[in-house]
Order: sequence, then structure tokens, then C-alpha cells
Amino acid sequence: MRFGVTVGLLHPAVWRDFAIEADKLGFESVWVPEHLVFTEDMARSQYPGGEKPPVLPEAQLFDAPAMLCAIAQETRNIKLATYVYLFGLRHPFIGARAFSTLDAVSDGRAIVGVGSGWMESEWDAVQLDFASRGRRLDEAITVAKRLWTERVVTHHGEFYDFSGVYFEPKPVCEPHPPVIAGGTSKAALRRAVRLCEGWVGMPGTLETVKPQLDLLEEILRAEGRGRDTFEVTVSAFDMAGPEEVREWEALGADRVVVRPYTRTSTAIEELRQFAREYGVTPAAG
Repeated sequence: MRFGVTVGLLHPAVWRDFAIEADKLGFESVWVPEHLVFTEDMARSQYPGGEKPPVLPEAQLFDAPAMLCAIAQETRNIKLATYVYLFGLRHPFIGARAFSTLDAVSDGRAIVGVGSGWMESEWDAVQLDFASRGRRLDEAITVAKRLWTERVVTHHGEFYDFSGVYFEPKPVCEPHPPVIAGGTSKAALRRAVRLCEGWVGMPGTLETVKPQLDLLEEILRAEGRGRDTFEVTVSAFDMAGPEEVREWEALGADRVVVRPYTRTSTAIEELRQFAREYGVTPAAG
């Protein structure tokens, strides 16, 4: 099992040191949350899996790929992921450039975690239609992958229209950084299978996530896609112990994202304790 770790709910001032320690301990990936803006009326948007958003509108926000570029300079092996980047809120030129830069700076360690978003007021703030966010994200993913792999790109779509665009340099990771789609709806799972290299789930338990994994397997079979080309990431923030990892493996998880801390002040020591308990070890060499 590959272990990822999220910095969500930690004070951003410790993100870099936390990621450096996770890299030293042998965690496979670090996952940074992302939003463009919060709004004073964000509570009117239904947060999936809960009655209210998990953060206050005054919470500090940073450009996630830029933050991960800074972390890349201080780490060696750990992969650098967004949890998740609202790709559809930006023109794909911007998103594709941000992640190709991260991939170059990190020597191929970028993971492009994307999602359509849940907060309608965030889309209103940038004057984009919330109802079309799924289609916009699908098209943005398609455009980004072409920019990362083709010499010259011409695209005429529903949301983006351009001709004769060069996009250099190409990412270090070939053919491009893995794109992993988040979301729990059937549309989100279908997006992951049809357009991406994997899926990442929201925080849950074995019982709550199993139906999503069952549906994901159905879609994979229907689309004729083998599991050898697709990775499943689950988020298990309240695991009962190391024995639960085997249960996640049995359900088909390739990676589990954990949050092994209770507060910022003790986060690094709790990270070390988790590594000892769960057998996380540095990569050889």
C-alpha cells in the first residue's frame, strides 16, 4: 500500500516542514488542498459529506502548484499532489502551465488531482456558470493533455477555442503527469475512468466508500479499461489500526491518503508515530 498524507487542517506555515518530514519517513505523496477564493456566503453551498464546509471563509488560501514547487525544492522522493485543483475555474493554459512547471521543478513528481468543485459562490465570484462546471472540467482536462503531449494544438470546443498554440517545455513525466479526478457522483467516477489515470475519494470509511468503489469497478468494466492503467486512491482519516490497510487493499485501493494528526503543534511527531505503527519506511537508495 502506498501512503499519502494531506496537509489539510494544518496551519500553512508548517506545510513545508511537514512535507519534508513525510519525505524522510517514506510517505509516497503529500496532498495540498486548493480553492481559488472563499466567499462570505459559502455556507449556502452544500458541502458533500457534511452539513457545512470544514473551513471558515477567512481561511488562508495559497496557490497549490506554487506551494508544491516550494516543497519540491526541499524534498527528494515524495510525490506532490493537489487535493483537488479546480481546473475548470481557470483557462487550461493556466492550469497546464502550473502543473508542467511543478513537474519540471520536481523532476516528474507532480500528481494533478482535479475536481469540479462544490461551492457555487466560488464560481459566481469568477463569473462562470456553476451548472456547467463538469463539462468545463472535462474539456479543460482534454485540452491540458493535448498541450502536454502535442507539438502544436488547435482546439474548437464548447468553452475553449484557439488555433496553432505551442506549449513548451513538455512535462518531465511521460506522457504527462497523472491526472486523478475526485468526486463521489457517478459523473465524477465516469470522468475519472474516461479521461484520467485514476480516482481519489473524499474522506470516508470502509463502509461509506465501498459503494463508490463498486460503482467504479462497474464503470471500468463497461468502458473496457483494465486496472493496470488506473489507480484508486482512498482517503481514510480515521483508520482503526494497521489491520485496516489490508481491508482497503481487498476493496481495490492502491493508495490511502491519511491525516495522522490532531493539531498543528503536534503534527510532525504524530506523523512519525503513524509511520512507526503502520510500517512506513524510506525508499531504498
